[in-house]
Amino acid sequence: MRIKTTDAALSRKLCDLTAILQSSPPVAVAFSGGADSTFLLKFAHSALGGQAVAATAVAGNFAEDETAEAISFCAANGISHVLVEMGDAFLESFEDNPKDRCYICKKSILSRFLSHPALKGMALVDGSNADDVFDCRPGEKALLELCVASPLREANLTKQEIRAASREMGLAVWDKPALACLASRVPYGDKLTIGKLKSIYALEKLLRGNGFAQVRVRHHGSVARIEVLPEDRVKFFSVDLMDKVNEAAKGAGFAYAALDLGGYRMGSMNLNASDG
Repeated sequence: MRIKTTDAALSRKLCDLTAILQSSPPVAVAFSGGADSTFLLKFAHSALGGQAVAATAVAGNFAEDETAEAISFCAANGISHVLVEMGDAFLESFEDNPKDRCYICKKSILSRFLSHPALKGMALVDGSNADDVFDCRPGEKALLELCVASPLREANLTKQEIRAASREMGLAVWDKPALACLASRVPYGDKLTIGKLKSIYALEKLLRGNGFAQVRVRHHGSVARIEVLPEDRVKFFSVDLMDKVNEAAKGAGFAYAALDLGGYRMGSMNLNASDG
């Protein structure tokens, strides 16, 4: 696939990505609907046509609107899409919320993809990029154990380069904030339940609808600790908004809603021993 870019280094990496994808068709892209997997899927489909398909896990720890957006994207672009229902046993396998939760979750999903009748014989790939080696990604072990390839990382594409290429391709998600599984909002050791995940999702959805593109609702029992970007904290100096958020929090099952004065920071649940 040819993408107009004046960045020679990016152009070379995109050529490398094409070669990587063309070396092992057919390809099944683990597709979450996020910026990286959307770019990879679109690029793979452009390079391989019908030999590139999408695979999306459907489970209670993934936001419903993310799944809906993934379905819409594939339909709009004529991409074959395999939805894999994970079932109740999936969440039960890590409901005690151990520190290796992400590994258990990712390995279960990838294993299900690999054994799915509609995906058998395909090379399974994910959207990990070159920058992910600097981030805490407990699920990385599952990729290695199951021999799942990461073409974006193999082509040494960084997050910034992926966003730039996505913008040139006209992908609406080029500047989409990173979104993690809803279970990541619950401190390690606190039991995961569908009720908690739904409460988190409901409040985050309301906040996104009120102009907060990057938001996390951390579940601390009866308290919803809300993280927004540092520059967005000033938006909470509105009585109307505070009343709306407070009412929504109570409607979602929380007794209290609190704004984290430090603002959003990736992996904040890992910063304190009390959070794991």
